[in-house]
Amino acid sequence: MENVTKFLVYCVEIYKTAHKLNGRQVMQLFNQCGIPDYIVKCYGALHTTGPEYIIEDIAGLIKERQHKE
Repeated sequence: MENVTKFLVYCVEIYKTAHKLNGRQVMQLFNQCGIPDYIVKCYGALHTTGPEYIIEDIAGLIKERQHKE
C-alpha cells in the first residue's frame, strides 16, 4: 500500500504542475471526481506509464465525471 500512496502523491504533483493548480485545488478536484479510488484500482497499469499519459488519463476522467454531475 505504501507504493500506491507514493504513486497517488506523484499523480497529484504531476497533475498540479501540468494544470498550474495548487495541492489543495487538485485534491478537491480529485476527491470530487473519485480519482484517488481510480488510481488505487488501476495502480497496476498506471504506474507503468509515463507522466503525459497519466495526466491525460486523469484529465479525461475528470472531464467525463464532471459532465455527469
